[in-house]
Amino acid sequence: MTKAIMVQGTASNAGKSLLAAGLCRIFTQDGYRVAPFKSQNMALNSFITKDGLEMGRAQVTQAEAAGCEPDVRMNPILLKPTSDRGSQVIVNGEVVGNMTAQEYYLRKRELMPKIEKAYASLASENDIIVLEGAGSPAEINLKENDIVNMYMAKRAKAPVLLTGDIDRGGVFASIYGTVMLLPEEERRLIRGIVINKFRGDVDILKPGIEMLEALVRKPVVGVVPYLHLDIDDEDSLSERLTESGPPKRIDVAVVRLPRISNFTDFNTFGRLKEASVRYAASVRELKEPDLIILPGTKNTMGDLKWLRACGLEAAILRHAAEGKPVIGICGGYQMLCKQLSDPFGVEEGGKMAGLGLLDAETVFEKQKTRMRIIGSFLKPEGLFAELNGAAFEGYEIHMGKTQGSAPALSTITSMQGEKKLDGMVSGNVFGSYVHGLFDSEDVLRGVVRALLKAQGIDAAQTEKAGWDIRTYKDQQYDLLAGALRSALDMDQVYQILEEGV
Repeated sequence: MTKAIMVQGTASNAGKSLLAAGLCRIFTQDGYRVAPFKSQNMALNSFITKDGLEMGRAQVTQAEAAGCEPDVRMNPILLKPTSDRGSQVIVNGEVVGNMTAQEYYLRKRELMPKIEKAYASLASENDIIVLEGAGSPAEINLKENDIVNMYMAKRAKAPVLLTGDIDRGGVFASIYGTVMLLPEEERRLIRGIVINKFRGDVDILKPGIEMLEALVRKPVVGVVPYLHLDIDDEDSLSERLTESGPPKRIDVAVVRLPRISNFTDFNTFGRLKEASVRYAASVRELKEPDLIILPGTKNTMGDLKWLRACGLEAAILRHAAEGKPVIGICGGYQMLCKQLSDPFGVEEGGKMAGLGLLDAETVFEKQKTRMRIIGSFLKPEGLFAELNGAAFEGYEIHMGKTQGSAPALSTITSMQGEKKLDGMVSGNVFGSYVHGLFDSEDVLRGVVRALLKAQGIDAAQTEKAGWDIRTYKDQQYDLLAGALRSALDMDQVYQILEEGV
C-alpha cells in the first residue's frame, strides 16, 4: 500500500518545497519509488511536460530530486497571477481561463474530484508520495474551501510535518499559533515539528524546543540549518531576486519585472566562475552591466508600461545603442519588438509600441503555445556569432506569435516532430521563446565567450568550463539529502510515515 507524508508550513517561504524535495531524494536513495504532489500551486514559474501540459516548477524540482519524470498529476491545479486580484487557472495542465480570486474560490469544490483522481492515479504507481502544502493550514478565513493543506492530508491519510522558519524570528509563536488555531481533528494529523533555516548552536534552542513540545504535545523531529544550496526556487519570494553574489568578470543583470516568470532560466549564469547574475528593478540597481536580460512575464504589456514609467526602458535602449548585448526571453522577447497587438484582450487590449530593438510585431492570441523542444542556433552575425550551431533543449509557454523581418535565431523541433524557426537576432540583440535556453552548455559557453571577447579577453579558456547541468543538479540534491539526514531524526520520520494517520 502506498505510504504518504506531508510537509506543511506556518507561512509561505517556510521551506516546505525544499524539505519536500529533500525527503523525495532521501526516500529515493533508500530504494523506494517516490513522487511529489501538491494539489494547488500559485506561482509564475512553470514547466511543460513531455506531453505538452503545464505544471509548477516546485514539483518539477521535487520530481528531479526523486529521479522521476515530471508529470502534471503531481500538480493538478496551477494558478498564475495576472493581477493583484486574478489568476490564470490551469487544471490538469490545461488553461481553463482567467478568474478573479472570488470566482476561483466559488469553484474550488468542483475541482476536488479532479485533485483526488490525480492523486489516486499517481499513488497507484509509487511506494511513497511526498505531499506539500501551501501557505499555512491555519488561514482561518479560507479553511472552508481548503483543497491543499489539511484537506489533502485527510484524503491521502498523510501524517504532517509542520515546519517553521526561525531565520525570520518568532518561530515558536508561529508554530504554537498554527497548531492551536486548528481543530483537534486536524491537530492530530500533525505528527512532527521541523524548525528550519537555523543559524548557530542548536544547544541554545533546546530549552525552547522542550517548552514547545510540552505546549503543542508534538515532537520536534529536527532543526535544519540554513542551507546554502543551489536548487531552483519556487516563486517571487526567492532570495535570488534580492541578493547578489560577489562581482565577477561578467556582470549579468536580469530586469526584475513586476510579474516576472521563470526566473530560474538564468540560474546557470551564477554557477560560472566567469559570471555573476543579479536582478534589477530600477535604473539605480541596473548600473552598467555587461549583459541585460529581459525575462518572461505573465503580463508583457503591463510590465512594458512599468518599464517605461520607472525609466528602465531608456536605460536599456541606451545600453543597446552602445553596442552592448540585450537578450529577451519569452515576454522579454515580445517587448523587444516594434509593436505589440492584443486584439482579443488577452492582456491589456489594443496596441502598444515595443522597445523597437527587433523589426517584428507580436500579436497575442487566445490559444497558449505549450511544447517541449530541441533546437540549435543558426548563424547569428556580430556579437553573438559564437553561438553558431549551439544545441539546446527547453520548452515554449506563451500567448501570441511574433513575426518580422529580422533574421531568425534558431531552428526548433517539438516532441511531436514539428519543425519551425524561433526567435530573432539583430546585431547585439536577440530574443527567443525558449525557456531553459541557458541550461545548455553550448549556449551558456557561447554567450560567455561572446561577452569575454567584447571585453578583449581570450575566450578560449571557457572551453574548460564543462558545465553539465544534470550532474550539477544531482550533486545539489544529494547535498540536500545529506544535510536533512544529519538534521532530522530519520528513524522517527520513517516511524511517522509507517504509522500513517
